[in-house]
Amino acid sequence: MSLKKFKTMDGNEAAAYISYAFTEVATIYPITPSSPMADHVDEWAAAGMKNIFGQPVKLMELQAESGACGAMHGALETGSLATTYTASQGLLLMIPPMYRIAGSMLPGVMHVSARTVSTHGLSIFGDHSDVMGCRQTGFAQLASSSVQECMDLGAVAHLAAIKGSIPFQHFFEGFRTSHEIQKIEVLDYDDMSRLVDWDAVRRFKARALNSEHPTVRNTVQNPDTFFQHREACNGAYDRLPAIVEEYMKAVSDLTGRDYQLFNYYGAPDADRVVIAMGSVCGTLGEVIDYLNAQGEKVGMIQVHLYRPFSVSHFLAKLPDTVQTISVLDRTKEPGAIGEPLYEDVCTALAEAGRSGIKVLAGRYGLSSKDTTPAQMKAVYDNMAGEQKNHFTVGIVDDVTHRSLDVGEHISTAGGFVGAHHLGEEYIQTVFQAMFSIPEFHAIRCEGLDLPDADPEALVAEAAL
Repeated sequence: MSLKKFKTMDGNEAAAYISYAFTEVATIYPITPSSPMADHVDEWAAAGMKNIFGQPVKLMELQAESGACGAMHGALETGSLATTYTASQGLLLMIPPMYRIAGSMLPGVMHVSARTVSTHGLSIFGDHSDVMGCRQTGFAQLASSSVQECMDLGAVAHLAAIKGSIPFQHFFEGFRTSHEIQKIEVLDYDDMSRLVDWDAVRRFKARALNSEHPTVRNTVQNPDTFFQHREACNGAYDRLPAIVEEYMKAVSDLTGRDYQLFNYYGAPDADRVVIAMGSVCGTLGEVIDYLNAQGEKVGMIQVHLYRPFSVSHFLAKLPDTVQTISVLDRTKEPGAIGEPLYEDVCTALAEAGRSGIKVLAGRYGLSSKDTTPAQMKAVYDNMAGEQKNHFTVGIVDDVTHRSLDVGEHISTAGGFVGAHHLGEEYIQTVFQAMFSIPEFHAIRCEGLDLPDADPEALVAEAAL
């Protein structure tokens, strides 16, 4: 294993960097907030940076998102590992080729800075409405919740796509994660190369379209055969969760960070559990610590592999003590019984015969609406109290009255407030000489999450 290397970057750069390792051909078309991923790949390729195959990425900019995905399909058909980057309406324009890529079981990967799809208005900010429109395409869907996860799970997406021969959609939230800057561990390309299933790479290239040994591909089929052939892929999707789990363990062993299809966090005997994916999981983790420190028993299941949805892995993470679940979706499907993740959870519990658990549906954070600890506390409070279903949180719904009441701001960051004595003599001399201020007190605050804090209250708390 190589020495650990750290670099400051945002989520887009993290996803671009790790994708570069496994990419032979990148087909691109810009759209906010995903454009920096393609920009980085273009810059690195122009500078001659080499991938794990010992060559720079071949990059092609097309004239539309549909063209970018169509070119990705063509590159995959001819035996090149291909990647694209997109978001929002751009992603929706890629849907027709996505069906073909998945139907042909080609190991392409798209990295998505998930962004709001324009409805009554246009928004460039993030939620899950675009990726949720792709559930039926056959692409596996892998969710990251932080800049570090963009790097780590981006690698898992490529590795699993190659071994499983199923295309992957790796997504993270636009602006909230795509443009968040963090100091993260950079995975080494040599380490990644050792994780690749090179036999799978050779099989993929052996079945590529080639005029020297032509093969039949993507035929037109009638009802006598189509149904049978459509069901023939079942085994590949059944095997995929185990493949993803294998590579998550490999990355976990390499980095020391725990990645599973579903990660549980919280009290082992929790009676209330929230199920979510994406950046909200960081907020939920802090709220869980806050509430459990006060004697409550709450937890969270973080979804990483959303498609295929492994019911067995999900149920294995659910505490036996759970009485109420809230499923948080960052999208809205007007007219549906519930949003996608909620419906998946309900189906999983029903098939397992876990009918004794109350399941509540909630929507949050559309168009990157601020998601605060107080809001997540309101979600847990709702499970313990009114149990309002199909709720919203983070807005005041004075039309259909589905929103939860959110209490006062809570601090989950810890830290301290206290007297500070460093350099007081010099500062006091300056204050007395220049401003005729006879006395002052210095307050030191660290690690606090206190917007709109009352200065007088802070002074009192410091016990000067």
